[in-house]
Amino acid sequence: MKKELKTMGIRAWVTLAATSLLMSSAVFAKQPDPAVVKQQEQRAQATIDQIRLAIPTPTAGKSPPTDAATCYACHKDIKEFHANSKHASVNCSQCHTKPEEHLAKDGKAAIGTRTDHAACGSCHQAQYDSFLAINYESKARVEKGTYKGRSPLFDKLMAPHGFTKEHAEPRSHIFMLMDQLIVDRGYGGRFQLKDWTFLTDGKGAETQLWSVLLKDAEPGTSDQKIFLPQTAAASNPVCLNCKTQDHILKWKYMGDPDPKAQWSRTSKVVDFVRDLKHPMNCYSCHDPHSTAPRVVRDALIEAVVDRGMGTYPNNKAKSEKITMKKVTFRDGFRAIGILNKSDSNLMCAQCHVEYNCNPGFDTSTGEYSVTMADRRTNHFFWANVFDYKAAAEKIKFKDFKHATTGALLSKLQHPESETFWGSKHEGAGVECKDCHMPKVIGDGKTYTSHQQKSPRYNVTDTCVRCHGEMTKEQALYQIDSIQNYTRGKLAKAEYWLAQLIDTFAKAKAAGVPDEAIKKAQAHHDQAHIYWEWWTAENSDGFHNPGAARETLTRSVNESQAGIKVLNDAMQAVVAKK
Repeated sequence: MKKELKTMGIRAWVTLAATSLLMSSAVFAKQPDPAVVKQQEQRAQATIDQIRLAIPTPTAGKSPPTDAATCYACHKDIKEFHANSKHASVNCSQCHTKPEEHLAKDGKAAIGTRTDHAACGSCHQAQYDSFLAINYESKARVEKGTYKGRSPLFDKLMAPHGFTKEHAEPRSHIFMLMDQLIVDRGYGGRFQLKDWTFLTDGKGAETQLWSVLLKDAEPGTSDQKIFLPQTAAASNPVCLNCKTQDHILKWKYMGDPDPKAQWSRTSKVVDFVRDLKHPMNCYSCHDPHSTAPRVVRDALIEAVVDRGMGTYPNNKAKSEKITMKKVTFRDGFRAIGILNKSDSNLMCAQCHVEYNCNPGFDTSTGEYSVTMADRRTNHFFWANVFDYKAAAEKIKFKDFKHATTGALLSKLQHPESETFWGSKHEGAGVECKDCHMPKVIGDGKTYTSHQQKSPRYNVTDTCVRCHGEMTKEQALYQIDSIQNYTRGKLAKAEYWLAQLIDTFAKAKAAGVPDEAIKKAQAHHDQAHIYWEWWTAENSDGFHNPGAARETLTRSVNESQAGIKVLNDAMQAVVAKK
């Protein structure tokens, strides 16, 4: 009955839309053309079928309950997590498929592990529904490198990097994987939406990415190549680790190649991505056995634990208070980081962080020689904007060489977590979830919304909740003031970087000595870091206004210093003639 009502509702909506299209012609004709009516009915039915495809059906063939004690006999490490946890009453068969076959063959038959969100959503319905919800105020495919975007001069400052093909603003988490597959810089245009209307299909993005939403230009091949003009084939397996963890049991710690690992850093990315179906799984932050807060991103665990940098590298006292314990499984094949207390700053840092995920230049030789076989291609610098250059120099790595200046430069990702360190909000104990995933009330219950979005779209439950002295309008005014100011400094930093790049061209044409070029390149490197940090970071300075102003003005100083070096060198060349 519910299914019939849902279909009737869809049909009514589609019919109303079709009728509205016909009304304009009714002004000129007393009766609508039967052929037009039939065509509209056919379109309506096609739309109904399309919408019905996007509605996920319950998981079929659920396995019967198993005796957890039987599972514990072999999986003793899991018993420690599960037996006394909030999930102790959740049977193994809830998340694992075909356990009966696995047990019947003494563990020699593979057991399946569900990676879909519905495995958790069946109990945590409100959180599941909010994760699927779309924030229509956060638009899709908003290019940063346009005259109306965040960085109008981006293409000039980043040439010839692949990000110049498309560098878009982020949107709802439900589209993390889908948007990565269709971005112009990732796969050369290989993957495309079958229809642009699927841009708003959140449930389809979670459940039917390949079967309904996407098309593959060459399903019979897996080579990374260009299919459409002005695209790049720049994606690789490491960058997918931020979009999904579907592969968590098939990927060795740090992505090292291993006979037991189906996928690694060196896998063919097209083959790898075809095995991925769901965006940002629930178990990325929530341990399914113990319910403990955790992280699974290997490079973050490596930075915090293996390299001993701690959870807050610039705050030793806080690092000692909030700890991460590395727990390994299967003889070190994989690892998770269990937090002693929930801290969404760390959970979100699995993705909202500056990290390396690609091959590049070894600065000790100046050669493009760092391949995906090198662990430096899966590396968290775990440093703020002031310390970043030193962190990059420590591993002797740069992402690309600028087309005009020849300087080896970094390609920064999205360093929200490190930006937040040391800010006024972070010092007051505010976490990412407080502003982006606040507590809300639904059906008489209070729960954490999993519809991640900017606090500006939910000011009452975020800013005003803490700042009771503010009205909603005042809070928005504060946000806009900080961001407007930062965008102004960002524009000035871009202008002077562009001037520096143009001066390089003049200096090279004038025949200035290599010594001057190298000295100016060092200024370019630092000016670039201080600028690009803020075009890659997505708060327009709001996460740390003080750091934004200081580093963007430092960028201007570095660019002007580089210009002076080159101008002085050109004057010296003229004086010798």
